[in-house]
Amino acid sequence: MLPSEEAFAAAISELDIKNQDKVIVYDGKGFFSAPRVWWMFRVFGHKKVWVLDGGLPQWQASGFNVEKASPDDDAVLKSIAANRAVKRVYNGEQTNTISFQTEFQPNLFWALEKVAQNVTAKTYQQIDARAKGRFDGVAPEPREGVRSGHIPGSVCVPFPEMFDGAPPSLLLPADELRRKFQHAGISLDRPIVVTCGSGVTACILALGLYRIGKRDVPVYDGSWTEWEGQSDSDYPKVTAPGTA
Repeated sequence: MLPSEEAFAAAISELDIKNQDKVIVYDGKGFFSAPRVWWMFRVFGHKKVWVLDGGLPQWQASGFNVEKASPDDDAVLKSIAANRAVKRVYNGEQTNTISFQTEFQPNLFWALEKVAQNVTAKTYQQIDARAKGRFDGVAPEPREGVRSGHIPGSVCVPFPEMFDGAPPSLLLPADELRRKFQHAGISLDRPIVVTCGSGVTACILALGLYRIGKRDVPVYDGSWTEWEGQSDSDYPKVTAPGTA
């Protein structure tokens, strides 16, 4: 899921974002992809990044102006250039000058084998952001051919529980977020890793945990989609009886 450092740096350079810049991220749903972008910036060493609480829906509900972009607007052209830069990197082609410098933070990123080690060691508490039905293996996954269920030892905290629930949704205050995690049996004094279906909504949990002072929570990037695709003998799963 995570792009290479070179691809990320090339895209961000084309967007004309510099290392000294402060970055505010938002999306059209309020909270969905913006926390993932926030996490990606942090993984690649950019600390001056924030998520706009409530995103575009809250901005509009507050009465602030919005504008429409035409195909030749600067923001649109930069976005197109960023996409092209990523393709050039993966195709091994020459890219434009990369001005944004990355510094990978391994403490925020977990891959498959790190999770497999933790299933045995149980050093980190594993929190899954998916809906309870998918976690329990009784509701289908959105991706064809992927069984529902969860990684052994995980606890389910569905990502919508991070919000106040009143549209447009806002991130809960810190004290309420603490109660949510504690109610789920999570000890906030112990290390935590977060996961989901494909590494996106897990970042919402990471954002909630960041608000309450847990600043170094890693995301399992491949999440359930990657884990479920591995052999059951080497990467055990908890699935509902009768699922295949």
